[in-house]
Order: sequence, then C-alpha cells, then structure tokens
Amino acid sequence: MKDEKELLEKIGYEFKDESLLKNALTHSSYSSEHRMDYALNNERLEFIGDAYVDAAVGAELFMIMKNAPEGVLSKNRADVVREESLADAARGIDLGEYIYMGKGEEATGGRSKDSILADTFEALIGAIIIDGGYEAGKNVILSLLENKIKLAVEGKLRQDYKTMLQEKLQEKDHEVKIKYNTVSESGPDHNKTFTVEVNIGGITLGSGSGKSKSKAEQEAAKDALSRGNI
Repeated sequence: MKDEKELLEKIGYEFKDESLLKNALTHSSYSSEHRMDYALNNERLEFIGDAYVDAAVGAELFMIMKNAPEGVLSKNRADVVREESLADAARGIDLGEYIYMGKGEEATGGRSKDSILADTFEALIGAIIIDGGYEAGKNVILSLLENKIKLAVEGKLRQDYKTMLQEKLQEKDHEVKIKYNTVSESGPDHNKTFTVEVNIGGITLGSGSGKSKSKAEQEAAKDALSRGNI
C-alpha cells in the first residue's frame, strides 16, 4: 500500500482526526478478516458520502446550467455520480492503492473493481464531511469531479456509441440488423478481457475490447464509427 500522505496531497485535505481516514479506506473484507467492529469499515461513511456527492454535484450543475430543465439536470447529475464515473475519478488519485482490503478480495482484483473504488470514493467524502464539515467535502468533490462535471455540461460524459452507430446505420436502412459477437476472452475469471466485433450482414464494421462484454461492445461501435465508411 502507498503512503496515505500522498493521498492527502492529491485531494488537498488534511484530516484533524486521522482515524477517520483509515475508517474511510477500510473495506469490509479487511474488517471481517481482522475481526474488527462493523463501525470500523467504510460502509457507514459511504452512506454519508453518497448523499452529499449527489447534493454537491446537483448544486454545481444548477449554478452552471442556469436555463436547463429539471430533467436535464437530473440526467447530468446521474452521469457524473454513476459508479463508473466515480471509479474513474478514484483511479485518477490511485485510490485503490490506499485501501485496506482482505487478502481474498485483493486476490480477485478488488483494487481495480469499479464498485469498490466508487464506494471508497464516497466513504472518503463522508469522512471529510465528518472531519471538516460540508464545505470541505464540497471543495474536494468539485476538485476531483471537475472534469466529469464539465463533460456532463457539454453532453460528452456518457457517449453511447452503440446507439450512435445504430442511428447512423438506420439513416440508410431502418430494418438494419446489427450483431455484436464475442470473438475472444482472455485472463483469469476475476479479471477477464473480452474482444467483440460488430457486424451487419456478415461484414465486420469494427472491433473493441473491454473488461466486460458491454464495454467491449461500446468500443467496437466506437471503432466502427471512427472508420468513417458507414
């Protein structure tokens, strides 16, 4: 594990109560393995952080998008705070390398799992709120999610390449049938990489790889769109 002082430098916050930081970084697998009290894992702090990340991001979007209707604000907030987005922000500060984790969870790739990274991100925010108040929590949230919020405002945060490809192809043929075929799987069961090809009428339009079939399909559709010959 990395030195937690490096993490504090990355988030720009210094804890008054350092036990809260350890609490935020303690996964339930670690507390179970070491027979620690339930309150010493990060699930309760995650509960607080989850709610406040939603509130802080929503307030920021409200201030930036002054004429946006409620539905657009809700969609953009959902895009920013969804698991994949928070996990990506967590990777930006190497959060997985600071988590106290049980040996079994670590052996199955726990430090790179979106669910664990996103939950720990929220727990870290919860710990900051308890330690330094809501304003301190908001400052860290907006700092770490600044780029995600910017992309959401620009409509670029969640690119659904499969839908884009389908719409593009349907411009020429409303009855077009698009198929995504998994052509290979590699790696151990807990950390597989899938490769998918997208085709119509037996013609391959693009291919892509990802840690799940859905992500590989998105990459395949993105590849097909990038080729510019549809």
